[in-house]
Amino acid sequence: MIDRVIWIILDSVGMGELPDADKFGDVGSNTIGNIAKQHKLDLPNMRKYGLANIEGMVNLEKVDNPEGIYGRIAELSNGKDTTIGHWEMVGIHSPIAFPTYPNGFPSEITDEFEKYVGKKILGNKPASGTAILEELGKEHMETGRPIIYTSADSVFQIAAHEDIIPIDKLYDMCIAARKMLKDQHAVARVIARPFLGEPGSFYRTANRRDFSLVPPRETVLDILKEEGKDVIGVGKIEDIFSGKGITEAIHTKDNMDGVDKTIEYIKKDNKGLIFTNLVEFDSKWGHRNNVEGYAKGLEEFDARLPEIIDNMKDTDVLMINADHGCDPTTPSTDHSREYVPFLAYSKSLKSNVDLKTRKTFADIGQTIADILGVRKIEIGDSFLSTIKKCENK
Repeated sequence: MIDRVIWIILDSVGMGELPDADKFGDVGSNTIGNIAKQHKLDLPNMRKYGLANIEGMVNLEKVDNPEGIYGRIAELSNGKDTTIGHWEMVGIHSPIAFPTYPNGFPSEITDEFEKYVGKKILGNKPASGTAILEELGKEHMETGRPIIYTSADSVFQIAAHEDIIPIDKLYDMCIAARKMLKDQHAVARVIARPFLGEPGSFYRTANRRDFSLVPPRETVLDILKEEGKDVIGVGKIEDIFSGKGITEAIHTKDNMDGVDKTIEYIKKDNKGLIFTNLVEFDSKWGHRNNVEGYAKGLEEFDARLPEIIDNMKDTDVLMINADHGCDPTTPSTDHSREYVPFLAYSKSLKSNVDLKTRKTFADIGQTIADILGVRKIEIGDSFLSTIKKCENK
């Protein structure tokens, strides 16, 4: 009987445009495939479990008889951001897109925020997070005015130098903005973007925090918690769900720290779900169009995969997937509307199972509910019957 799921999200590691990618400006996006075209990816461990054998995967060499369970999954919801993707995984369909602000935020929002802060803001436009620091960082340091910017996603981002606006004060600004951004302006996330350095050499720190909308309905996380299971969030999972359905959480400074913390929890006596997000693929390499960095990050994770599996119990199952794409080879620095790869492995489940193409990320959450013996979520179809051994539930 499987009593624990280790669920790792490789943030933004998509694998090819969805049929409606043209509506999102993402025709031609293929995060893994396009990186592999430019950089020969050395991913022997994920390939061993079926990564290259996934339907639609390109530029990776297939293996004979993969040892894992593998497939690609489409997004049902109307969006391509972190919140919508993660919410769908755990059972929330979002047919209406979150609001975005290609022309900046309206005065009804900025006036209220400036009144709270006591200063005028800088920016108020869509921008690359690193580019806007180079443009406005010096003025911010001279005036103490916070930098506000957005992207193609539904985000209200506040950038501030840690020596000018202390971290706690920046978080307070985010909490205030989160309360202001409601109803028609209920953006998916308010994000604290602290940075350090001097003009010409600014850099973002690991003190980023996301202040998400509270999930509007029950998720598999809530159900697991209600049933007395552990729901452990590693990385920004706690932020994405505003703490809802989480029993324990720890934040991380980078991908490898996320893997370290995940393994520490695997070694402990817990039952239920260990839910990890590895954000650097997205934040550090995808949004910055850093192909080499992204490739190296994939290879670094792949090299840690045997260590994760070696520490698992026979009654554990490992699941790995993404939440959207962020192709660093395209001109855009925004997320991309893509299929996501899915891998799973457990000594208690079948090997070499091809799930083909699934219709919604919620199939994963539904399967987790099925594996752990709790009630169903609202959407998604479990694939447990396809992957379980005859003698196992």
